[in-house]
Amino acid sequence: MSAPATAAAMRAVVDAGGPDLVRVMDTVEGRLSELARGHGPALAEHAGSTIAAGGKRLRPLLVCVSAGWTARDPELLVRGATAVELVHAATLVHDDVLDRAGTRRGRPTVVAAAGREAATATGDLLFSRAFAELAGAGSVEAVRELAVACSQLAAGELMQRADAYDTGVSVSRYLERCRCKTAVLFRAACVLGSLAGDGEGERLAVFGERIGLAFQLLDDVLDVAGPPERTGKPRGTDLLDGTVTLPLILARERDPALASLDLRTVRDPVAATAVCDSIAATGALADTRARGLAMVAQAKDGLAGLEYRRRAALELVADGVVDRYA
Repeated sequence: MSAPATAAAMRAVVDAGGPDLVRVMDTVEGRLSELARGHGPALAEHAGSTIAAGGKRLRPLLVCVSAGWTARDPELLVRGATAVELVHAATLVHDDVLDRAGTRRGRPTVVAAAGREAATATGDLLFSRAFAELAGAGSVEAVRELAVACSQLAAGELMQRADAYDTGVSVSRYLERCRCKTAVLFRAACVLGSLAGDGEGERLAVFGERIGLAFQLLDDVLDVAGPPERTGKPRGTDLLDGTVTLPLILARERDPALASLDLRTVRDPVAATAVCDSIAATGALADTRARGLAMVAQAKDGLAGLEYRRRAALELVADGVVDRYA
């Protein structure tokens, strides 16, 4: 991902929202920092570094834009945006523990810097703080929505573990895993925003799920094609973890050597890079990207009839997902 391109896309969303959106996002950022510091120096360091490395705040931005420009419940808006980002940060920490990842976005992970126990505790803290934060808004429906999303996140992780090194994974199974591991939190962000705003919950939920799926598909393209200096990780990290993604599924249908590949033999970055090159040579990356772009187009089409300013901002968020690959 090109960081400047993605930053520009997110700035365009904020510009569309104007001073009110800037003010809310600044409040969310301050709240995240405050919560990271509130549990002793050790956890504050690890939680703070994770939150700081959390990217461009796409999920909190989705909460805020989904609420529209006249939030009915400003407290729920801020707490919902904060809680969604805390959950996202928690999943990053726990994923890094499971994957034994050394870096994320070019920075040492918590598990690499402080060990498995500290990383697990940090992830647990971030999850618990997310629900405490959201509960403070007094919306049972909002807490229920986030709880359902977190349950599905866990289910998606279990699916991924069950599917490890299984090159027979179907496209439908892969898409369901993506829905659980990624898209449900995008969906929850949109629903929490609608609860704080003026409704349109189901339409926004569908929008969020579609761009969440597209986000994951394009991320899987980046894992194969993205240079480490842009992605912050070596090419083929998923292959080394035994994670079968759509580019590999499609490439196996076209290349007999990939069809017979045992992922357990891909043991180092050099071997992973060679497999990435073979996947790219089949055209599978272009087809995966095309599917992701089609999902983004469907998501934007589903916004027809929504108030113009909010629709325009949501479309810019969707375009930011595409910029992830630019």
